[in-house]
Amino acid sequence: MNTKNSFGPQGWTPDRLGSLAGKTYVITGANAGAGFEATRVLLSKGATVVMMNRSADKSAAAIATLKQEFGSSADVTFVRMDLAALDSVREAATELLEKVPRIDALICNAAIAQVARQEITVDGFESQLGVNHFGHFLLSGLLFDRIEASAGRIVVVGSNAYKMGLKRIQFEDLNFDTNYTAWSSYAQSKLAQMMFAYELQRRVEAAGKNVTVLVCHPGASRTNLLKDTASTFNKIVWSILSRIIAQSAEKGSWPEVMCATEEKVEPYKLYGPTKRSEMVGPVGECPLHECALNQEAAAKLWALSEQKTSRYWSP
Repeated sequence: MNTKNSFGPQGWTPDRLGSLAGKTYVITGANAGAGFEATRVLLSKGATVVMMNRSADKSAAAIATLKQEFGSSADVTFVRMDLAALDSVREAATELLEKVPRIDALICNAAIAQVARQEITVDGFESQLGVNHFGHFLLSGLLFDRIEASAGRIVVVGSNAYKMGLKRIQFEDLNFDTNYTAWSSYAQSKLAQMMFAYELQRRVEAAGKNVTVLVCHPGASRTNLLKDTASTFNKIVWSILSRIIAQSAEKGSWPEVMCATEEKVEPYKLYGPTKRSEMVGPVGECPLHECALNQEAAAKLWALSEQKTSRYWSP
């Protein structure tokens, strides 16, 4: 592919942003890490941001920090949601729709990673697939009409892990009951998210709806993603490597902010850091492995996701 960055040698940065006053952004997993930094950028441009987080205490602390930085009038609020429980997602979506008249972008940022031992959600899903994919699939379906009425976007935050592991959805054993590994199950969950995004865009176009679905990844960023889930060994390895190869959580947030706001982005692409195997560096378009664009598998995943979440929806 053409390696020239369409945003110039420095790539996309928040300096390209103008005023976002009057726009509303909904971000999952926004009380820390890249989601928190994305919230900071959006608030700095006058946007309204609604965080959808699991922890009320951490959310209150995050909001207090943001209001201290931007003033008490900063328009940032919180809706409690646990992506690991579909009933929680349904309740949160109902509350959100009562609060916000428009959604300019839903940023599916929350994730869990490298869960050391197999864990199953209350709905019967392997935890990473449940949180990263099924929870966001349901949330996107519940909010879709509001997003469409706002001519908005759905931004899916993927990971370079999608092209590692098996490079496919293990339909015959979704939960890895036979041979669970933290890495393969995480890779599957991120591939599922990205396949869902591209399939949703295909369905949006077929239905003639006014929603854009975009996919990005944060590269290697210093966040707390592994803090609560990874094995002790992986935490130690990452704590060392992150000092050498990783960028800040702030820079890790730039791809999702770009996808939520930038005019010059396109569907069926993958955006993120472009240097050192797409781990760090200027933000722009990255190579996209064909496994994410498998339409047959994506259609099968969509049907399965509808069945598992009991949310049958068409754009």
